[in-house]
Amino acid sequence: MKLIKKVLTAAVATAMTAGAAQAAITDNEVRIGYLADMSGTYRDLAGPNGLEALRMAVEDFGGTVNGKKIVVINADDRNSPDVASSTVRQWLESDKVDMVAGLVASSVTIAATKVLEGSDAIGLVNGSAASSITNEHCTPNHIHWAYDTYPLANSTASAIVAEGGKNWFIVTADYAFGHSLENDVRTVVERDGGKVVDTVRHPLATNDFSSYILQAQASGADVVGFANAGGDTVNSVITAGEFGLAQSGQTVAALLFFLNDVHALGVQTAQGIQLVTGWYWDKDKDARAWSDKFYKRTNARPGMVHAGIYSSTMHYLKAVEATGSDNAKVVRAEMAKTKVNDMFTKGGYIREDGRMVHDMYLAQVKTPAESKNEWDLYKIVRTIPADGAFRPLSESKCSLVKK
Repeated sequence: MKLIKKVLTAAVATAMTAGAAQAAITDNEVRIGYLADMSGTYRDLAGPNGLEALRMAVEDFGGTVNGKKIVVINADDRNSPDVASSTVRQWLESDKVDMVAGLVASSVTIAATKVLEGSDAIGLVNGSAASSITNEHCTPNHIHWAYDTYPLANSTASAIVAEGGKNWFIVTADYAFGHSLENDVRTVVERDGGKVVDTVRHPLATNDFSSYILQAQASGADVVGFANAGGDTVNSVITAGEFGLAQSGQTVAALLFFLNDVHALGVQTAQGIQLVTGWYWDKDKDARAWSDKFYKRTNARPGMVHAGIYSSTMHYLKAVEATGSDNAKVVRAEMAKTKVNDMFTKGGYIREDGRMVHDMYLAQVKTPAESKNEWDLYKIVRTIPADGAFRPLSESKCSLVKK
């Protein structure tokens, strides 16, 4: 009997020790690595202002979690999957990073999350658009927060086809994000009775879109869709205007159009363009209040990626605080069981595939007469309810989804 009691006591002690180890904050610090394009095509999308949004979250949280200091380091991924892989690997092995934030170009994100998979760290994706990130490229070590290509294609393309834009020509960025958006648009267009007559692909950070626009113009398609982002979208829209696509009767569809893109173009050029966004700085009082704080620090209004970085970082830090752990599995489970109610969304939730599900918005760029100032750019046409916005789990290819 005494022997049994000793064995049981030892087993309980071992379990308690293991539980304590799992629950502990390693190295007595919570270490966050911010990885993004800091100087190239996607600089304005996340870049330095995304880092500022992350720092705001850390400051608003108080700079510590359960008495443990929050440390932030950052790096420029230079839009290179190889740079992303090596940076994340170094962060995990040498710098003991617990969470990676930012993650913009989809090819970069997929490379980074492959390194994160199986590690004791988590990635919070906000800048990337490819819906494959929580579909065929899902892992138990990352969460996709702000938006993805599925609602962009589903809402924008569906609305345009319904208005008579049946035949499409798509100008696509030649990497994971562009391919994903093109495929999602094709699915929606064909589902709704339209047709993609042709596509052309361009390298990231293309300066001259003339040849692509001429091909689109010659195709005679009703709609010319741009499955690209950042500076590429801005240059595409400007070139389309120079070649008179709209005047010749073709509809221009910017399938991923960010606030900073519209601001760069101005409402005189961008007026009337419809787009889908996961957040808008002027959508409600909570968004406005946070945006005012952001504006004072950056002299710019935040886009959905900046807001997503702040929101996801705060949700992560709350989970670390609640569990007393920076263990990826423990923290992700806590994040998933806790609804997201903040300046970004109300009632958001994290699915088993790692997709954070929340309302999306169909917006239209205001006319010069409607816009009251340089950042008064959108009017919200309608809300796309959370449960209908993102790819349904019944269509998922994610290995984490129970069939």
